[in-house]
Amino acid sequence: MYKNLAAVIAAACFFSLSPTTHAEPLKAGFVYVSPITEAGWTRQHEEGRKAVDKALGAAVKTTFVENVAEGADAERVIRDLAREGHKIIFTPSFGYMEPTLKVAQEFPDVKFESITGYKTAPNVAAANARYYEGRYLAGVAAGRMTRTHLAGYVAGFPIPEVLQGINAFALGMRSVNPRAQVKVVWLNLWFDPSKEREAAMTLFNQNVDVIAFHTGSTAVMAAAQERGKMAVAYHSDMRKTAPDAQIIAVTHEWGAYYTARVKAVQNGQWQSGNVWGGMKEGMVRVGDFGPQVPKAVQAEVLVKQKQVASGQLQPFAGPIRNNEGKLVVPAGQALTDAEILGMNYLVAGVQGKVNP
Repeated sequence: MYKNLAAVIAAACFFSLSPTTHAEPLKAGFVYVSPITEAGWTRQHEEGRKAVDKALGAAVKTTFVENVAEGADAERVIRDLAREGHKIIFTPSFGYMEPTLKVAQEFPDVKFESITGYKTAPNVAAANARYYEGRYLAGVAAGRMTRTHLAGYVAGFPIPEVLQGINAFALGMRSVNPRAQVKVVWLNLWFDPSKEREAAMTLFNQNVDVIAFHTGSTAVMAAAQERGKMAVAYHSDMRKTAPDAQIIAVTHEWGAYYTARVKAVQNGQWQSGNVWGGMKEGMVRVGDFGPQVPKAVQAEVLVKQKQVASGQLQPFAGPIRNNEGKLVVPAGQALTDAEILGMNYLVAGVQGKVNP
């Protein structure tokens, strides 16, 4: 059962009122799957780490290791952090889940946070964000802005989280522009700026005039800026890279969650579990509109953001068909969390396959 992020944070804040003493700062470690760049997935987690430092000051000492490949390298780095006395270790990448679980068995007194993972253990918690909520709203903006009615999507791996984003984006586009189509290119990697750029250029050559992506760099945004196309920033505001191309950004906010979890370790109140937070909890938001987006479109998106946060608007409400014509969500129904988490198809309007 997923916990409410607000409850997690409130509990941490409550327990922090109790007097605690530490001979030494609590050590918190972070493992990053790519280098720390000026924007992107890793940047947002680095901002979360900095938020912990700012909130807890001398009571905590944070450490990070960047550009760690998933698999054996991750296992080695996570184990090293545990051996060095880190009492809580955050591992924000899906491919870190199994290495995290393996190391956690060896260090039962260390707490681990598998970010975007879904498996837990007594000393391993899982947390993720409802990125698809932001994707739906970005799709609304893209649907209003496109002139060719064709969007591109540069995607990492065909895992449920990525499929959720592609599908929500397409549904958002088609909610305001029924002619809209989304063309997907799979890269089977998270971070490779040259390949990300190449995929974007390929899509632009196929009449795509607005593009989204689920990879780790700013390369797709830079390509859109170069080609005079429109783009949806992901993870971070990327207007510095694409001041003219960016129409909207879907940003992730990790600081409150990370701070609450470190506080919980400090106060002996940390518990394993799952958190899946979205706009309601402040973990995902949209905004940072580019200069070419009309005020009316901005207002429409921001109104719908409030509706998503309140539960009034559900991105995966039926009727929804997959791109093979099968009805997957009947009218009057909406996908459950379990169904969203297990998503393994692409919706109508998406040109591509789950396993290309």
